[in-house]
Amino acid sequence: MSLVAGQVGAEADLTQPQPFVDRLEELACELDRHGLQVSLMTPAGRIPSLHVANPVAPRLAEDVYVGRSQDGLWWFWWPWAERIAPGGEVAEAATAIAKVLDTAG
Repeated sequence: MSLVAGQVGAEADLTQPQPFVDRLEELACELDRHGLQVSLMTPAGRIPSLHVANPVAPRLAEDVYVGRSQDGLWWFWWPWAERIAPGGEVAEAATAIAKVLDTAG
């Protein structure tokens, strides 16, 4: 089990990934506006994620997850189980991700 899977709770129903996918697709649209390359990853039996890369420096890339924390609220997460932004704050999450992946930063 990944760190993120532990953070989003063992009760996460991975047979119903649509709530995860819907939130990630919304974030993907916002990240696209920031000029980042985004790929939605939906492996069977695992939490969906976005692979986000800087097109100018493709080695600057991270996977981003979404899931519920123990208090039941949705959050966007880094793969090392650090929160990025609340699940309803898509623009805030995209800005934070773009800042991390920005070579000019």
